[in-house]
Amino acid sequence: MKYSQIKVIIPAINEEDSLPKVIAEIPNIVSEIIVVNNGSTDNTAKVAKLAGATVLDEPNKGYGNACLRGLKCIAASKTTPDIIVFLDGDYSDYPQEMINILDPILTKDIDFVIGARVAEYREKGSMTFPQRFGNWLATFLMRLLFKSTFTDLGPFRAIKYDKLVLLEMEDKTYGWTVEMQLKALKHKLTYTEIPVHYKKRIGVSKVSGTIKGAIFAGIKILSWIFKYSF
Repeated sequence: MKYSQIKVIIPAINEEDSLPKVIAEIPNIVSEIIVVNNGSTDNTAKVAKLAGATVLDEPNKGYGNACLRGLKCIAASKTTPDIIVFLDGDYSDYPQEMINILDPILTKDIDFVIGARVAEYREKGSMTFPQRFGNWLATFLMRLLFKSTFTDLGPFRAIKYDKLVLLEMEDKTYGWTVEMQLKALKHKLTYTEIPVHYKKRIGVSKVSGTIKGAIFAGIKILSWIFKYSF
């Protein structure tokens, strides 16, 4: 299956040190890289533009808000993409592994692919205990309640654009990834996971790096799961 339009959305808050590295390692099969500047106080927007990305501003904080801003821009463009890739701007992922994540869509017509941060590929200390526990609990509940095979809520992911539109995404903060996975199950999308390497991020996480962020992320993830279980 041939796709000519692949666009990447990168939500970013104060990622001036990491973004140039991330953008430089994105494979050249991508037609556009969209960085959503989510209220940064540093030179995030400037370095992203210099690196060749399209930069959008979303002053309302929240991972979901940033992703929704990117999708709104894409929906308003003259040509819509075939595939959307979501990638963090902190350089914890290996952008060149995007090829592996895209492969099931391009060669097997899979709808949705998660980059799974498996233990054997993770750098020591790259995921905090709240991240590891939250991933385990969320995916355990999805297996128990929905018979899914997800093992991770990894933000490095690819999905066919028309399928993403079908999901009608709405979460504005921490629940974006789990919402996508739950709605993919609801709409019976075909999906798979591809193991990816994961390293310590540049800078401090806005979610797992704070107690408040970790608590609210956990609450939001669980609320989405229980919403869909009844």
